[in-house]
Amino acid sequence: MTQTTWNQEPHPARLEERLDDDVVRCHLSPRNCRIRPGQHGFCMVRANRDGRLVTLNYGRSVHATEETIETEAVFHYAPGARILSMGNVGCMLNCDYCHNWKTSQARYVEDKDVYHYTPEEVVDIAVRHGIKVISWTYNDPVVWHEFVVETAALAKAAGIVNLYKSAFFISGEAIEELIPVIDIFSVSIKSLDPKYYRKITKGWLEPVLEGTEQVYRAGKHVEVSTLMVTDLSDDEKTAREMATFVGERLDPSIPTHFVRFHPDYKMTDTIRTPVDRLERARKVAMDMGLNHVYLGNVYDTESTNTWCSQCGLLQVTRYGLNADLVGVDADGNCASCGTRAPLKLLPDARRRSKVQELPAGGDLDVASFDWHGDVRALHVQMRNESDAPATAYTRRYGDPAADGSWEIVELKPQESFRYIAAKSTPDELGVQVAIPDRCTSSLHQVFDRAHFPTVEVAAGTLNQDVSPLPLFQPGTRR
Repeated sequence: MTQTTWNQEPHPARLEERLDDDVVRCHLSPRNCRIRPGQHGFCMVRANRDGRLVTLNYGRSVHATEETIETEAVFHYAPGARILSMGNVGCMLNCDYCHNWKTSQARYVEDKDVYHYTPEEVVDIAVRHGIKVISWTYNDPVVWHEFVVETAALAKAAGIVNLYKSAFFISGEAIEELIPVIDIFSVSIKSLDPKYYRKITKGWLEPVLEGTEQVYRAGKHVEVSTLMVTDLSDDEKTAREMATFVGERLDPSIPTHFVRFHPDYKMTDTIRTPVDRLERARKVAMDMGLNHVYLGNVYDTESTNTWCSQCGLLQVTRYGLNADLVGVDADGNCASCGTRAPLKLLPDARRRSKVQELPAGGDLDVASFDWHGDVRALHVQMRNESDAPATAYTRRYGDPAADGSWEIVELKPQESFRYIAAKSTPDELGVQVAIPDRCTSSLHQVFDRAHFPTVEVAAGTLNQDVSPLPLFQPGTRR
């Protein structure tokens, strides 16, 4: 993995149609961009070079990050599993509230935020750290199509599950190339209002719905989510339309998530979604017949938990981005009545190894971060600066009733590794990191599910209701 000038190495692109006069048409998204020589498509990362379609972001990524599967609005597949999140540069949309705008909108990308990975390196990171799921996520994996398809195939051959978290503004032809290698599709449906889609996302609705149906019909694990934007889409109408789509065009058993919004990008003159509106939306959808409706980006509510549909036993408890199986046996059945739980389990996909105490005489530096305001998650980045393997440690602290063990993080020589720590109990105070003196670390606060790039804790202040820096400045561009 090396830092690189991110858009200087074109890579042959798939889904190309060659036209007259060296013009090409890109069939990756419903836009079907017609691109003249030397020009780019809407996404700014697919271009025409000498009459051939190329991609400029092959292997270009934000820092690979270990997270939990709950960050991707996936609640019924391997609850609590650790995942390796991979995000790239560019997007087929330009949503006014995007919290990944500095990477989704290519004109704002800075080289310092971009890394270069090969498919083999991605799979190696997952294997070495015992991670069983790779998630293609953040800005949106659609525009990373070539790298996703090739790397996901390698991962699948290594026994690793692939998760595709996307707004799914993608062509049916491209979806057919994903179906053989992707196991989980988490689709973010921004709204069921066509006018909203055109105005707020700069895309259009029906291809998103058709694509979601396509992967559902293919037998893939599908979950859907909707961002409930304050005073824009956080109403009963959105809940009813979402419930109608899931119930009639998919299946009432498909997990559906109503997700809390935080102000970002071009929409900072507002507030976070009031939780009572989310709770009302959930009730509306369940009253309309959906079986599994959850809230996202919220804490301290039972609306994130899973219960047995037959006897009502609590099966999965969730707090923020953490999940615990409490009422399901090893075979995936209800621990009380034996009914099959609506969950797909993935053995050995959860926790790292732990120790109760730090080793004596280890020359470890310990740093702490306290949760505050709406910041209840943190990216921890560690780098082993030496040519020998190193062992670092991390734990949550402050809640005497919770597990205070130190989790072990093994780093190979010169490895930079990044992971998320999220508040796991109401009484937890924060997170601690212990690293040997030949390693360095930095802490990056995030809201809710992760976003990129992040700002190191020491680099700026935070408005409790607006995303951690950097903030979008209208009229600026690279």
